[in-house]
Amino acid sequence: MTVRRIQYLLASVFFVLGGWCLLSPGSVIDLTVTEAHRAHTPLTHLMMGAFGAQALIAGLFAATAIFTRRTFLAYGIALLPFFVFDYWFYVVDPMLTTIGMLDAAGNMVMLVLCWLGWRSAGKTPTATGL
Repeated sequence: MTVRRIQYLLASVFFVLGGWCLLSPGSVIDLTVTEAHRAHTPLTHLMMGAFGAQALIAGLFAATAIFTRRTFLAYGIALLPFFVFDYWFYVVDPMLTTIGMLDAAGNMVMLVLCWLGWRSAGKTPTATGL
């Protein structure tokens, strides 16, 4: 798989989940947050939409930047705290529903893609970085 294709797949996770948050924040709240923590206020919808917009920007960067081995490595390392977040809010302080764990699934997909990208970027003669 080419580095560019891996980048597009990485970006697609951001586009799908971020687009959902931006376009339908109420359904994201209903499906991913436990009833005890669920709130439908203008502020919660604004925050969910802003979260989605940020994800779309990250997806745009992932799709259009030139990724090196170092980029994939940094991206992969940066994903690790998100697994702690998902664990904490699913197990320790249950705020996320099972559907809310789509975030963890998306993060796992992106982590695997970062590993594949790191390997693939090392095979190209123009690859730079670690």
